[in-house]
Amino acid sequence: MMKFRHRTGMRAAAYLFALIVVVYAFVFMGTPYVVYQPGDASEVAPMIRVENEDKAEEGTFMMTTVSASYANVALLLYSALNPNAEIDRKAERLGNQTEEEYAATQVYYMSSSQSNAVEAAYKAAGVPYHDETEYLFVFSVPAGDGRGQLKPGDKILSVAGQHVTDPEALSKLLSSRKVGDRVTVALERDGKKLQEDVTLVEIKDSEGKAARPGLGVVIGAVQKVEASEAGRTVSFTDTNVGGPSAGLMFTMEIYNRLTQGDLTRGYRVAGTGTIDPGGEVGPIGGVQFKIVAADRKGAEIFFVPLKNYEAAKAKADKIGTRMKLVPVSTLNEAIQYMKKLPVKP
Repeated sequence: MMKFRHRTGMRAAAYLFALIVVVYAFVFMGTPYVVYQPGDASEVAPMIRVENEDKAEEGTFMMTTVSASYANVALLLYSALNPNAEIDRKAERLGNQTEEEYAATQVYYMSSSQSNAVEAAYKAAGVPYHDETEYLFVFSVPAGDGRGQLKPGDKILSVAGQHVTDPEALSKLLSSRKVGDRVTVALERDGKKLQEDVTLVEIKDSEGKAARPGLGVVIGAVQKVEASEAGRTVSFTDTNVGGPSAGLMFTMEIYNRLTQGDLTRGYRVAGTGTIDPGGEVGPIGGVQFKIVAADRKGAEIFFVPLKNYEAAKAKADKIGTRMKLVPVSTLNEAIQYMKKLPVKP
């Protein structure tokens, strides 16, 4: 009897161990794949502040997103049965970047998109403006000596007590120092301000150029667009998303608040597309997922970049949405389309 109980206990323990292994493999073990699905269609109004704005807005402008998840086995199996999901290799998404560097790049694209949206809206609304560098943004930290002190996504506010306006200005500031020197870098990381004493490393830009001291990071300048007249400032809250594809919808919302009247005309308007300072609308990726996201949120109109229209229409037809797809190449085309609509009762 004792031996039988011992064997039963051993068998139960083996089953439990096997179950733990299976659960771990399905839920916690990563795979080299990423799963794309429809994200959300979010109202952009709460993300934007405009001084002395015209508050008339009976409808809403919505940005659309794509959900991208680094897949475990369970998600892969679920996605294989989901008609609105697509599976791709993680390497195709990241390229030669790490996950941390990729995320930082998307944050930079969002910041640039917001600056472009403000500039394009100011131009369309006839508001005079000027731009200035707000901070330097860290994309990656390839030099070993910089790791742990500076990280992808950091905002560099000052170096050695001086505000630096662009990578060239930073290089000039550090030119009088030598490799191995330490400089104090004031930065912002995850919303918190801090200082780091960073050891300068040797930088070689290209063959034939002399080495120079630097921070050992890849950086880019983030511009801030300011109104030249008081009381017209535009600012953004934290959107918690990355990438440049919300540019058009940001611009529509800002323009609506800078000008008299309700540009929404009472409709639920979603869309996607990059924006440049001149108001040109550029193509984006994942439009098929954004069509689904907008349809789920009851959008009546969807602005889509002209180059994405065929893919968007194919998905819209497939899901049977009643949304009106409107292809546009410029901000002005989108504005004029809205102005010609009858006001929704």
